[in-house]
Amino acid sequence: MLMRTDPFRELDRLTQQLLGTPAHPAAMPMDAYREGDTFVVELDLPGVDPESIDLDVERNVLTVKAERRSSAAEGAEVVVAERPTGTFSRQLFLGDTLDTERIDASYGAGVLRLTIPVAEQAKPRKIAISGGDTRKEISG
Repeated sequence: MLMRTDPFRELDRLTQQLLGTPAHPAAMPMDAYREGDTFVVELDLPGVDPESIDLDVERNVLTVKAERRSSAAEGAEVVVAERPTGTFSRQLFLGDTLDTERIDASYGAGVLRLTIPVAEQAKPRKIAISGGDTRKEISG
C-alpha cells in the first residue's frame, strides 16, 4: 500500500483560502494506482533533464529529487517566467507490503514512471492441508 502524507497540507489550504491562490504550485503532480501485483507511480517532470533526477529509498521512504533549469540564455531579457525552476523533491511513504528492493524507474515524455512490485510475502497464496485420505487446498 502507498501512503501519502504532507505535514504542510493544512497550512497550504488555509493560505489558499485567505489569499485565494495556491500557496505554491504543484511542481511534481503525481498519479498512483495498482495494476495486479504492482503499484505504479507517475510524476510529471516536464523539461527536466533525466540526469538531474535522483531516487533514494531509505527504510520505506522513497525520495524523488529533480532539477529544472531555465532555458533562457544568460543575460536574456525574461518577459514572462511562469514555469517553476530549481530543485524539487517529493517523498512517498511506502507500505511494508511493497518490495523496495525491486523498484523500476523509467522517464519519457516528461513523465517519471515508477513500478513497485508487491512483496512476495504479501501476496495471497494457497496452503495445502493434509490429513485423512484426501488432500485439500484452501486460500490463505
